[in-house]
Amino acid sequence: MTNTIDLLESKIRAELAGIGLRWAKHVSWNVNAAVLYQAALEQGEGMATDAGALAVTTGCHTGRSPKDKFIVRNAASEHTVWWDNVASLSQSQFEQLKQDFMVHARMKSLHVQDLQAGADPMLALPTRVITEHAWQALFIRHLLIKPRTKHVAPQLHIICLPSFKADPQRHGTRSETVIAMDLQAGFVLIGGTHYAGEIKKAVFTFLNHMLPDFGVLPMHCAANVGKSGDTALFFGLSGTGKTTLSTDPDRSLIGDDEHGWSERGIFNFEGGCYAKAINLSAQGEPEIFAAANRWATVMENVTLDPVSRKPDFTDGGKTENTRLAYPLTAIGNASSDGRAPHPKAIIMLTADAFGVLPPLARLSADQAMYHYMSGYTAKLAGTERGITEPQATFSACFGAPFLTRHPSVYGAMLKDLMQRHKVPCYLVNTGWTGGAYGVGKRFPLDVTRKLLAVALSGAMANMALRADPNFGFAVPVAIDGVVPNMLDPRASWRDGEAYDAAAQRLVGLFQENFKKFEASENRAMLIAAE
Repeated sequence: MTNTIDLLESKIRAELAGIGLRWAKHVSWNVNAAVLYQAALEQGEGMATDAGALAVTTGCHTGRSPKDKFIVRNAASEHTVWWDNVASLSQSQFEQLKQDFMVHARMKSLHVQDLQAGADPMLALPTRVITEHAWQALFIRHLLIKPRTKHVAPQLHIICLPSFKADPQRHGTRSETVIAMDLQAGFVLIGGTHYAGEIKKAVFTFLNHMLPDFGVLPMHCAANVGKSGDTALFFGLSGTGKTTLSTDPDRSLIGDDEHGWSERGIFNFEGGCYAKAINLSAQGEPEIFAAANRWATVMENVTLDPVSRKPDFTDGGKTENTRLAYPLTAIGNASSDGRAPHPKAIIMLTADAFGVLPPLARLSADQAMYHYMSGYTAKLAGTERGITEPQATFSACFGAPFLTRHPSVYGAMLKDLMQRHKVPCYLVNTGWTGGAYGVGKRFPLDVTRKLLAVALSGAMANMALRADPNFGFAVPVAIDGVVPNMLDPRASWRDGEAYDAAAQRLVGLFQENFKKFEASENRAMLIAAE
């Protein structure tokens, strides 16, 4: 047994030397969750909860650091990357950074996981993740897919060394934190942050650049499928209800965050979930709560009772962005292979705190492309310091921080796929009715679920519809069991003129946001906001 282990370590050391990583103190290679869990506890990286989850803290970085993300300017990126969205490093700066990473890794214990991104075997991306912490290796082992085939040479290397500190003058970075990506070489360097979400999103960013060349649309969305094979996609920013509405006991969960749409259908990029844990309860989200209370789930920045080790999901003292990482197998109704047919419905979720948008609308292909590129929701008053009234938030393609190409590339692909596969798109507003936040009230969850069921069933095709006077999309006139005023936002307001003013303001915000896309887009798309 010892000889076998020695041979395996010798093999991986030779492969690591090939990329410049030499003289590691110890290397673990593709060890299972039990070994990583034990190593994390023995090395003091985290604590076991009362249910056997692994609770860790990520220090000063409790979320991503988008301003510290860089892409190397070279032949693979110069004419394809949307440089307005990401900072750049020169090839020489990246090579210096990489060399310093390799030196910093000497005499450290390293954990190597060979995984894949993409449940479709024809489009899978072999990915090697190298970390200095066992818990981060466990995290990514949960989040990505464990290959079913024998060892395949990785096409993407990710090295995560939280103890490494970048030097802005030497490396061209903004701070001591760095997430640097060379698209041409398939190499990512992450330093100065313990937040494991950077590893996950580095993979997604790489796929966002790679897959369009294969005619595949990468999407920041959840997906589920019904018993009859009726796949649904759920796009939406934080707080819109994407996780809650896509986790349905009557439908199989394909994945909660990242998917591709190819000529073969929908496929998950991941093999796990990275769920928010703040205010998690068994009553509100039973499937996720159960996953939180299982052995080896990685629990980021969740407060534990020092005696009982029970997690307090209501405590946001460290951060509101508390997280759980667990494999999809922890969800009882999850898809076994992460794949599904072409969608029968696309749901774009928004939480409109201005109280302007209807709770349900059907979008044309042009309107869907417009709203996809806009990626709208609204922050609520009081959620962030200094915010005293709702604020519009736009994130292109519902995931701007992870885009490498111009949003028009992804938008055009979505429109094309919708038209060729005859997929309807619906806007579902989970925000406010009867007025803006502070005056009106939020749409009840049971009403939203009823409207979602209408959209997924295709029943709107046989309903009387009216054109929304502000955005032009089609809105149902009446739905059984739903108060008519809820379907007509203006009628739900006491002051119709106040509604008109709020609506025109929101239309203006959409138009102002979209100006940055106009140069590369067909003006016909703006019909949705005229």
